[in-house]
Amino acid sequence: MTPLTHDRYCAEIAHQVGLLRAVVTSGADLSATVPTCPDWSLEQLVRHTGGALRWVELLVRTRAEEDIPEDQVPLGDGPEAAGDAAALDAWLAETGEMLVAALREAGPDTEVWAWAGIPDSGFWARRMAHELTVHRADATLAAGLPYGVAPDIAADAIDEWLQIVEFAQRTMPHDAAKELRGTGRSIHLHATDGTPELNAEWVVELTEDILVWRRGHEKATVALRGPLTAVLLAFYRRLPLDSPELEVLGERELLEFWLERATFD
Repeated sequence: MTPLTHDRYCAEIAHQVGLLRAVVTSGADLSATVPTCPDWSLEQLVRHTGGALRWVELLVRTRAEEDIPEDQVPLGDGPEAAGDAAALDAWLAETGEMLVAALREAGPDTEVWAWAGIPDSGFWARRMAHELTVHRADATLAAGLPYGVAPDIAADAIDEWLQIVEFAQRTMPHDAAKELRGTGRSIHLHATDGTPELNAEWVVELTEDILVWRRGHEKATVALRGPLTAVLLAFYRRLPLDSPELEVLGERELLEFWLERATFD
């Protein structure tokens, strides 16, 4: 599969912000608990997501050379009024426009501080596209609304997740990902509705050092099969493994072990 472009990520951020705004203005109960993030209400989830976008906008726009504390981000917490869907929607709209403008102006190769060893604006375009993709799933679950995502974005979100886990193994000795080691064990993800061009299958090998992963169809210790969107949500712990659209073949315990320890959100 051809890597996605910076323009594609920017366009997806704008698209995902629009879809998240539609949840906010759908009449959903903003105080409802988010099933997949039970410490948050729907409003808190939206404020968290928008705040992350504002933080990244500030990093990119100022060409930050180090982290910026969240309390220094203007309007990072969202509008003052609680429970006001119109105000929350307006804040999200402005937030999305600001971030996309900053990312487009920077292009993909501008040096910007980032936490994953890829210090450029291209990293942030990709990261925020997938931050929105997954948290919009949280929002739609809380609101009882349907969810869908473009296949190229869903597949790239799985790629990025695997790269983040690998980064954590290399650089974060106390992260739970350190336990995802051991020879002879592997995970296969298989999107049953993929196309040859998309190649939406993955093999993840747990080694004594750093996990090794690649796109492809191979036998593994355990396989997770289902439509691409369902595989994405299950791999991000947004959909239970016993959901009817999913099938787990082989050592389910290994997949559960992975999901418990690949804890980045």
